[in-house]
Formats: sequence, structure tokens, C-alpha cells
Amino acid sequence: MKDITIAIDGPAASGKSTIGCRVADALGFVYLDTGVLYRAVTWAALERGIAIADEAGVTRLSESLAIDIQRPAVDDGRQYTVVVDGRDVTWLLREQRVNDGVSPVAAYAGVRAALRDEQRRLGLRGGVVMVGRDIGTAVLPEAKVKVYLDATLEERAQRRHRENLSRGQDSDYEVVRAELERRDYIDSHRATAPLSQAADAVYVDSTEMGIPEVVDRVLEIVRQVAATRE
Repeated sequence: MKDITIAIDGPAASGKSTIGCRVADALGFVYLDTGVLYRAVTWAALERGIAIADEAGVTRLSESLAIDIQRPAVDDGRQYTVVVDGRDVTWLLREQRVNDGVSPVAAYAGVRAALRDEQRRLGLRGGVVMVGRDIGTAVLPEAKVKVYLDATLEERAQRRHRENLSRGQDSDYEVVRAELERRDYIDSHRATAPLSQAADAVYVDSTEMGIPEVVDRVLEIVRQVAATRE
């Protein structure tokens, strides 16, 4: 199965990162959350004083940044280490200002083009679990396994709210819910590679499922695909 690439798409806070990481661990695959690349560009733009609304400026920045995703370098709960121009920015990418800006940045055609080649290079070598919003539809349409992971808006907001609190961050459920609803709209209505389920993706609704159940379901899908190739 080492040549299989697994694409997991879905809306914000649907559990893609958690499930993707655990599936990768179970299979001995590399885990790659493409969303962190867009977060890295967003964070770098904010750090440099480039307005998020400045599409041309953000695009130029995305073409020049040195972004590296490595195995966890610190035992602090991270799933990977993100280095931007030599600086570990892993947790900085989860700041609220980055949350607010990442969807518009990810909608810019130039930014997506700048990052897509690297994503494809990593994904096409196989043995990769890649998660995002357009992996199965735009980045790796040839992926052997495609999963669209979803949950109700209310459940996703509760998950993000609990996650914020667990990290010691201030969090208001209604604010979190409104932010996720806004991001859903932006992600699904952007002109370039909008969030959508690939025609050949398996839909998994995790609203009433625990993490182990979702992981088992995805692994079952992988085994089914592998069996058809034997």
C-alpha cells in the first residue's frame, strides 16, 4: 500500500488534521496538512505588514517564502513542525489573526498556484495522507483514496471551542460558530478550487462518531481500495 496517496478534504474543524495524522501513523505514511502552508503565508504577510486584501502582494510573498514542514521537533502536542524562513512558527499559525485571514489568502489563485506544485510533488510519491479543502478535486485528483470528512456546523464549533479552551485561550462558542460559518462560505464560494466533495470521494459524517471510529472507517476505505488492486 506504500504507493497509495490518501486525500482527506472537508470544512474547517471537521477533524481532518486529527484523523489524517492518526491514519498516517497507523499506516506508517507521511502526514501533510496543506492548510498550514496557507497559514504560513498568512502569518508571514501579517508579520511583514502586507494587507491580506493585497492579493498581488500576498501572492509575491508566497512565491518567495521558504516553508518547510518537518516531523515534530518538540514534544508539545504538535503534529509537525512548520519552519518559515528558518523560524519555527508552528503554534503562531493558530493565532486568531491568522484564523481571520487564512480563507481569503487561500482563495487567491496566485497563492494556490505557488503552493500546488510542492503539494503535488509530495503527494505523488505515495505513502502520504494529505488533508485540505481541494486535495481530491484540484491538488491530487489522481489520489487512490479520497475521503470527504464532514460534521454539522454546531458540532464543529463545539470542537473548536473545546480545543481553544484546552490550550488556555479565551473562547466564546457563538463567536467560534460565526467564524466557522464565515469560513465555510468563503471556502465554498471562492473562484479558484472551491471546497467541494470530489465525485469519487467517500463521504464520512463524523458528527456522531468518536475519533477511533472515524479512523477505523478511513482505514476500512483504504483496505477496500488496496484489495481491488491486488
